[in-house]
Amino acid sequence: MTVPQAHGTSCPNCGAPVRFLWAQAVQTTCAYCRSVLVRRDLDLAMLGQQADFPATGSPIQIGTEGQWHDQRFVVVGRIAYGWARGRWNEWHCLMNDGSSAWLSDAQLEYAMTIAAPVEFEVPPVMNVRVGESYVWNDTPYEVASITEARYLGTEGELPFTTWEKSACLFIDLLNAEHGLATIDGSEAPPILFLGEYVTFDDLRFTNLREFEGW
Repeated sequence: MTVPQAHGTSCPNCGAPVRFLWAQAVQTTCAYCRSVLVRRDLDLAMLGQQADFPATGSPIQIGTEGQWHDQRFVVVGRIAYGWARGRWNEWHCLMNDGSSAWLSDAQLEYAMTIAAPVEFEVPPVMNVRVGESYVWNDTPYEVASITEARYLGTEGELPFTTWEKSACLFIDLLNAEHGLATIDGSEAPPILFLGEYVTFDDLRFTNLREFEGW
């Protein structure tokens, strides 16, 4: 994949250079002072400051490239979540056609999803129960799990602002063809993402994080 030309500006807190790979990015985090920054037209405003970037043991990092089906992508952002049994990463991916996708990275399980069209009807998250069925794109999905998660922090470029969010519900649904649907309850109305579980090797990664001993 040819990485797009970065658009640069500077951090309003420390003056360090801030570069955007994705033209539609709304939020980013300064790599030097960890300020959470939101883009308003051509200006950056500081919303707050993270104590540190959330730790991760994943080999994926900002700048990792991969391939999903016939499209290359580059990882440009990350949200880290915690829940009762651990934590996971949602990596924001810039596809080579300029669209946006998400790579879920949870304890060696991986999934790729994209936002469904806005006309798809999404139920209120508080009304959903495990075992219920819903149909999108003429495909039935069954609710497999409902997870209450909390935000641990972010890095890189995101399509929305996460500042001052603390907790949310995620609803995962499966279908018979190994497809995945996720309802993100952090937004109102909730957002539906559709995709599939994948293996690490399926995504043909390059530029992975190197760990001592590899």
